[in-house]
Amino acid sequence: MKPQKVIPAAKQALGPAEGLDQGARSGHVQSLSRTFALLEAMADVGGVASLSDLRVVSGLPLPTIHRLLQTLVALGYVRQVPSRGYALGPRLARLGESATRLVGRWAVPHLRELVERVGESTNLAVLDADHVLYVAQEPGRHSMRMFTEVGRRAGVHCTAVGKAMLARLPEDEAVAILRRSGMPAHTVNTITALPEMLAELQRVRRQGYALDNGEQEDAVRCVAVALPDEVSRAAISISGPAGRLDDGVVRKAVPLLRTAAVQVAKEWESV
Repeated sequence: MKPQKVIPAAKQALGPAEGLDQGARSGHVQSLSRTFALLEAMADVGGVASLSDLRVVSGLPLPTIHRLLQTLVALGYVRQVPSRGYALGPRLARLGESATRLVGRWAVPHLRELVERVGESTNLAVLDADHVLYVAQEPGRHSMRMFTEVGRRAGVHCTAVGKAMLARLPEDEAVAILRRSGMPAHTVNTITALPEMLAELQRVRRQGYALDNGEQEDAVRCVAVALPDEVSRAAISISGPAGRLDDGVVRKAVPLLRTAAVQVAKEWESV
């Protein structure tokens, strides 16, 4: 089945032409709003989009979209691909790396506090196209502990942080990400069927946290909570050996994770 192209986040940022005009009247620079919304639209579909995709979402005339994209191409923030579509360009990587380092720096004190309260390793991850990207980590106090390297990418479908972030997205956007990622099996516990994953995301929404029960690595368990805002697309997790991170520890960890997620989100928004 051909992956569905959905760009809901960009649609919210960009809106129809009327919404953009209202944004301009409120003091926003319209061309900048449109430009960044186009970049977000491309990120939401995996980094590559066609002119027709962007026209459908934005409601803008093709000449306007083309003009903005040509400027971005000239600056190196977008590149044209052989399929005649447009892809995010290499100059964005430097901006992303700098932002990622800042995010990790803000989160570290809260991750350390979680380690002090629970004892297990803690992580902060963000949604990076169709994967999760770990941007901060604090090791647990035990001699046998989980370690996730900062900068590592992992699947959205097999990690607690990934499922926590997917559950906050509109379902059509989550489905598009899962279809593009392919949902490969990492262990016998990995969820690889879309209907089962959608049921799992419903459970995450109901309970307010996500679990990885040996789905990425055997005998490793993880619990995660998403940051409570629409911009960051990030989640905080606690991970450890399944024998130690039992249901009792999870029940203790969830409210602590929620508090940390709120605190990190507030710092994120205040910058």
